[in-house]
Amino acid sequence: MNHAVAEQQRPAALHEQRVEAGGVQWQLRRQGRGPALLLLHGTGASLHSWQPLAAELQSTHTLWSVDLPGHARSGPLPARRRSLPGMSAAVGDLLQVLDLHPQAVLGHSAGGALMLQLAVDGRLPEARLLGLNAALLPFDGWAGFLFPPLARLLALNPVVPWLAAWRAQDPAAVRRLIAATGSRLDDAGVAAYAALLRQPTHVAGVLAMMASWDLQPLQAALPRLRRPLHLLVADRDGTVPPVQAERLAARWPSEVRLHRLPGLGHLAHEEAPGRVAEVLAPLLAGAGH
Repeated sequence: MNHAVAEQQRPAALHEQRVEAGGVQWQLRRQGRGPALLLLHGTGASLHSWQPLAAELQSTHTLWSVDLPGHARSGPLPARRRSLPGMSAAVGDLLQVLDLHPQAVLGHSAGGALMLQLAVDGRLPEARLLGLNAALLPFDGWAGFLFPPLARLLALNPVVPWLAAWRAQDPAAVRRLIAATGSRLDDAGVAAYAALLRQPTHVAGVLAMMASWDLQPLQAALPRLRRPLHLLVADRDGTVPPVQAERLAARWPSEVRLHRLPGLGHLAHEEAPGRVAEVLAPLLAGAGH
């Protein structure tokens, strides 16, 4: 085996670091080699959730994952900056400090909305935009009417994060929570989420994010993108209904392209990372622009 082949097959190094930017202490992970791919996790998750997929992609891309503000090991945003545009500005500051210009961005769930806000705000001028079960529309019906004020009420109660963390001591409760997403995770995957949910600071960060975001302005801004938005959609998603992506594709057929993930749920990248990587490969290589 020649040196070039041996170097290509050598396991890619994984580096963790803390960086201060935009008033936040960020926890970052970088691994792999090749063009930069920024990974933005969803509400309640952390950079750990990308690791199964990162193992599939690290031979072709340098993967940058980050704990979003208030989640896991990253510090919180000030209350006045917890809106979607505020978090976009904070992530933009982080990219500037890192001098990072990703070739592509993959946003899962609420991370998809953050990705689009970054693009609308001009912070991802050339990146390919990829959403995985992206939460881009407000909830329908009574859920949409009740959920935002309920989240704000819970976020204001300092006892709630401690109660939630106490409830997460029950493994069965965490399993039920994950099962409701439509995904099936192994014991290690369940344990990782249980460990997160046992941290009151993490739960508080999740509630603060849920209480502060408003997706209505983002919908109005979507026509300004004027570039492809690739949405990977799992048909068993119990968290973000697949009909959301279908509505967006019907409304903006020239920009939104759907890519189906049959038989998978909301955490598709964790339950079947190889299958998700197969769908992503041509998109990361530039197929569909």
